[in-house]
Formats: sequence, C-alpha cells, structure tokens
Amino acid sequence: MKIFFIGCVESSKILLTRLLENNHEICGIATKEASGYNADFYDLSDIGSKYGIPTMYVKNINDKESVDFIKSTAPDVLYCFGWSQLLKEQLLNIPPMGAYGFHPAELPYNRGRHPIIWALVLGLKSTAVTFFELNIKADAGKIISQRKIQIAYEDDARSLYNKIMNEAEEQVLEFTEKLETGAVLPEIVPNVGGNIWRKRSEPDGIIDWRMSSLAIYNLVRALTKPYFGAEFVHQGKKVRVWKAEEVREQGLKNIEYGKVLKVNSETDYFVKTYDNVIHILDSDSVELKEGDYL
Repeated sequence: MKIFFIGCVESSKILLTRLLENNHEICGIATKEASGYNADFYDLSDIGSKYGIPTMYVKNINDKESVDFIKSTAPDVLYCFGWSQLLKEQLLNIPPMGAYGFHPAELPYNRGRHPIIWALVLGLKSTAVTFFELNIKADAGKIISQRKIQIAYEDDARSLYNKIMNEAEEQVLEFTEKLETGAVLPEIVPNVGGNIWRKRSEPDGIIDWRMSSLAIYNLVRALTKPYFGAEFVHQGKKVRVWKAEEVREQGLKNIEYGKVLKVNSETDYFVKTYDNVIHILDSDSVELKEGDYL
C-alpha cells in the first residue's frame, strides 16, 4: 500500500518516522519550508532525503502544482497529520483507499484549533487521540480509531503531548495494517454534534490576577514550552511565565489580587490571585519587590 504523507509539525515527524521504521511504503511527502505560526514546526524534507522519498515544499496543498505532484506518486491512501489547511475534493479523490487525518481530541467534541492548549486551559480531566476519514469539513469524517487519554493535574503541554503521541504511534500502525489487509474500518463513534474550538489569539494568553489560582495555573501549564508562554505586563514589559503552582494559604482574604507577597528571585515569586496564591516558579526575569502590585 502506497501512502502519500502530508505534514509539517513535530507530530508529523513522529508518525512518519514510525511508519517508515515499520517498513510501510511512503510514496511521497508534502511539507513546508518554514512556518510563522506553528510553534512545533518541523520540515520533513530531511526524512524524505534519508529514505529517498520524493518530497515537495508546499504553500497551498490544494493548488494545481501540489495536486499534480501527489497524483504523480500514484498513492493508494493519503495521510494528512499536522497540516492547517483543509483538503479540497479534488485532492481527496486521488487516493482510491481514502484520506485520513489526526486530531488530539475526543471527537466529535472539541474539533478545531489548539486542542492540547484548550484541554489544559479549560481544566479537562481527559482528552483522546482520534484518527478519522477526511472530508471537506474540519475534523468531521468517520472516526476509525480513538483512544482516551487521562489528563493529570500535574500535566503540562509537553507531558500531555507525549502521552498523546505515545498512543498515536500505536494507533497509526494498527489501522495502517488493517488498511493493507483490506479490513473494513468501522466507525468507532458517530462523528456528529459536539463543538468546535476557536482559534486562540494573544489576549487569550494574558494572566489576569483577578482569575482564580487554578485558572492561572491551567493557563501557564497549557502555554508552556514548546508554546509561547502565558504572560503578564509589568511596567510596560511583557513577562512570560513558564511554570507555576497553586498555594492555598489562610488569612489572605483581605489582600487584594495582584499583590506581590514574596520574592525569591527575578524568576521566582508569589502573587495573590482572586482566591489563593500563585507561586511563579519560572518566568522571564522581572524586578519585583514584596508589596508591588501587578
């Protein structure tokens, strides 16, 4: 079975590498040379060179040049794992065995953008790894593989990502082998209803000390590396926060939110929130003293 592979992020690299290491045939690769908005961008051309796979840099996956290149490789199936553009019908109709996508959320719920970030920001207790048939709508095709992932209080963007990819690597091999043997892939759950997560913007990453300590903790762990970091503004300067913990202390009900309670260093300090205290364990350097207000 000849697989054409589309992707340009770290998860694309992981899944493509896993397929190749298990001797599945990749007939072509479409990737990007650069990206201004993927924090986990990865150029797959080095993998193409290593394995001698025809590879093309693409800006618009649906333009004639891209479609012609994919057709020229005569794929049986198309995998699109880690790509921000929807594939149009002319592209989806090329592979006789269909086209498949990957979404780290429990479809039909939580379609759309930034699924790992939103899951952590909203304090969800679980998510899922879902593979599905592609159609012209976002994340809306028949679900062929789904595994649930528990989200621990201690998880952050990196640890949750690692959990997701560990499952995804097993799933992609499992359903690829079924496709190769001609097995029918049943729909796991109906992919109807649910909700769609919107695109996040810069204001979504701003720490407001009027938030609860839990809300701030969730925001920080959601946006930590490899993402861009939650942030607050002090004396006109943006300060990115990479790690925090909640601290529940008695006797602070009369203290205003945003007050700096203790300073250990330029990257380690305690701030009163609406309901508790947040301990910033790692941030950009910022000069603070006890009693300052943020």
